[in-house]
Amino acid sequence: MDDMPAIEAALPVQAPPAAPAELVGPDERRDYRPGYEIVAERILAYIAEERLAPGDRLPTEIDLARTLDTSRAVVREAVKILSALGRVRAHKGRGLFVADDEGMLVTSRWGGFFRPVDIDHVLMLFEFRRVQEMAASSLAATRATPSELRTIEVAMEQCRHGFVHGQVEVFNQADEDFHTAVSAASHNTFLVSAVRDARRLQRQSSAIGIHDSLGENTEAAVEEHEAIYRAIRDGRPEEAAQATAVHLDRTLEDYRREIQRRLFG
Repeated sequence: MDDMPAIEAALPVQAPPAAPAELVGPDERRDYRPGYEIVAERILAYIAEERLAPGDRLPTEIDLARTLDTSRAVVREAVKILSALGRVRAHKGRGLFVADDEGMLVTSRWGGFFRPVDIDHVLMLFEFRRVQEMAASSLAATRATPSELRTIEVAMEQCRHGFVHGQVEVFNQADEDFHTAVSAASHNTFLVSAVRDARRLQRQSSAIGIHDSLGENTEAAVEEHEAIYRAIRDGRPEEAAQATAVHLDRTLEDYRREIQRRLFG
């Protein structure tokens, strides 16, 4: 998988697993998921089911542990992840709250709380991204300045460098820079905002463990970025839009397979 930045720094070094990993060979482990990942998802589901709004108070860690039938230590690690995402805020002496920062306002603006491993939510998000980014790349092909083209090119080259050298963080940051630069070259403030918000929601899947490494299709993403860049550089809006559609459609399939693997094994 690709096209989604990892924020491994936000993840705890160690936490107990939710269940033993399934063995697929003498020395292999498949589908291992730390307990805090699953509990982070369940806290998001709780927020959605209880229809909590930004600024609403959450139960205490002890109460969440009781409600979710887990330990307080695992809840604490899950809260660290959700805090890094901007989904919850811990106020010393006051408790836990649904965050009211920009990240949560974005989520609210797009119609509720996004569930990072809900395949229907991911499908809708990619439909949205496809429309916005096809339009952005098409406009960029007719509006990009030399400086903006160079910014896109540098990000594309950094993606390739990260892939070739197996540097996950380099690739992920360059991927973010690439899509941001293309939207900026559209010279449409509304598209820039829409692309940024959709990618912020998508990053939440990464942050709870959907992806933290370079997948088998990362090389395809590198080539797709280059196709988008060349179409924009050469002033071919239809080709730029089509190359973007190919890229996002293939990335969606990566997401779909990984989410289904996580959910169903």
